[in-house]
Amino acid sequence: MNATRTIDPAEAAHFGALAADWWDPRGSSGMLHRLNPARLAYLRTQVDAAWGLDSRALRPLAGRRALDVGCGAGLLSEPLARLGAAVTGIDAAPENAAAARAHAEGQGLAIDYRAGEVATLAGERFDLVVSMEVIEHVADPAAFIATLAALLAEDGLLILSTPNRTPLSRLALITVGEGLGMVPRGTHDWSKFVTPDELSGHIEAAGLSVIDIKGLSFDPRTGFAVSDNKALDYFLTARRA
Repeated sequence: MNATRTIDPAEAAHFGALAADWWDPRGSSGMLHRLNPARLAYLRTQVDAAWGLDSRALRPLAGRRALDVGCGAGLLSEPLARLGAAVTGIDAAPENAAAARAHAEGQGLAIDYRAGEVATLAGERFDLVVSMEVIEHVADPAAFIATLAALLAEDGLLILSTPNRTPLSRLALITVGEGLGMVPRGTHDWSKFVTPDELSGHIEAAGLSVIDIKGLSFDPRTGFAVSDNKALDYFLTARRA
């Protein structure tokens, strides 16, 4: 396999079929809407700490370029733009990029949405590269991380999230989540989930250093939150070694 080709066509087709429903918080992507506050909280903590930003600033990413890889219809790209970043979003499914573009225009946001392999961005540099709940869907995780690393500016940050490969993630995301229709059936393949140690290995092989790992936990009463428990899902932040 060409190392720059990381898209799994079956995965792209699965998520492309959800494009029209992506922005409906009660629709098939409802779980992603519920994830977003925790994602943004973690991201804000990491960028503030790494770059010495004012935690009270409304547009802390002004003057910085951000790349959202596997952006879907823009659930994370739009908040990044509102935080001041010049945002590029790329997705394997053209349907998602089109839905993202239409929604951003309706919000008055100028976001550069593209479709296809992330390797097509080679030569560009971004201060912030984010890829949330994506690596478990790619064809070659190591090549995917190497490609993301090559897109980082010298002082750039890479922030990822992904399910851990544990009995809890199988139960919560597949048996319960997909079984009860909270997540579209066929979204997850537990054997493709990546453990923190495995992901850290890919990060280090790409010439980056892991600077933070936190868990993403779920409480039925309060929803998703950043925590120290990595059994379900986790965040990872890396920068150049």
